[in-house]
Amino acid sequence: MKQNIINHISGKAACSGFRRAGFILPCLLTLLVVSCQVSYKFNGASIDYSKTKTIQITDFPIRSSYVWGPMAPMFNNALKDEFANHTRLIQVRRNGDMKIEGEITQYSQRNKSVTSEGHSAQTELSMTVNVRFTNNANHNEDFERQFTATQSYETTRSLTSVQEELVSQMVDDLVDQIFNATVANW
Repeated sequence: MKQNIINHISGKAACSGFRRAGFILPCLLTLLVVSCQVSYKFNGASIDYSKTKTIQITDFPIRSSYVWGPMAPMFNNALKDEFANHTRLIQVRRNGDMKIEGEITQYSQRNKSVTSEGHSAQTELSMTVNVRFTNNANHNEDFERQFTATQSYETTRSLTSVQEELVSQMVDDLVDQIFNATVANW
């Protein structure tokens, strides 16, 4: 009887140990898998950080005859944010390993389509920036180029009601084009 009690208690202890191991083992395996997971975020940047550590991005002034006041700050902030968020380059005021400068050269609207009655149905808004890029680590990559983005809106809506949204979309497009042309070599 005494032996049965000892065997019974030992069996419970062994069974309890197996239950704990059955719980702990999956937890440890999950922890191992999660901690060993490799995360890679592709942002398109192709920069040799051993040679290139800094970037100078000057504010782009507006040189267009037609302007919308907030356009330049929106563009300048978005361009700087793109490089801050998607590269490890340190932004400096002068003497950067890379330099981006230029100006907003054109902001205009034109009729894009006409109704059967001869009235404008859609208007296209466009924005062009001239960019001068200098890579002091590799001057073969230097360029001066214009980038253009366009957005359309129904003429039944006023420009003032859609301008902020459309300019924001064009700025995003321009910033992507400039980022890809300067640091994405693919």
